[in-house]
Amino acid sequence: MKITLFRFCKVLLLSLLCACASPDVAQYAKNEPVFDPVQFFSGKTDAWGMFQKRGGEVVKRFHVEITGREQDGKLMLDERFRYDDGTTQQRIWILTHQPDGSWRGTAGDVLGAAVGHAAGNALNWRYTLLLPVDGKTYEMEMDDWMFLMDRQTMINRTSMRKFGVEVGQVTLFFSKRN
Repeated sequence: MKITLFRFCKVLLLSLLCACASPDVAQYAKNEPVFDPVQFFSGKTDAWGMFQKRGGEVVKRFHVEITGREQDGKLMLDERFRYDDGTTQQRIWILTHQPDGSWRGTAGDVLGAAVGHAAGNALNWRYTLLLPVDGKTYEMEMDDWMFLMDRQTMINRTSMRKFGVEVGQVTLFFSKRN
């Protein structure tokens, strides 16, 4: 009985560890068009998104107007959110391309820095977002995947986790303005 319980616990632990694994961005290296954040986000971009609880229920929808500009070797993104309940939010990202090819990003509601790796048409960001909900602030682990579909369109899917457990997902569709 002890051996069976031990094997069950090993299988359960291994399953949990595999569930936390994320694909390697390098697997997208040959995909085109190649995603260059400076090229895509320079100028005006619109995005439409939603937040879903882990069970799939959509609990929030939003539109984002993004203005991007390059300044002193950094990409500045001014994001202005309008949620379906009428509330608004602004986030200003400062993104820096690192010598090793990765990206580093900071914003007022991001704990520390976001670290991103790009390959082909994909970019994967990981960061901790300080998320205000009902007067409390939660530290949410974000695993953010962006996929450039064509020169004007990008899809973004983000897994939000707390203590390693997924609590929801954010899906966004980006379209560059002409």
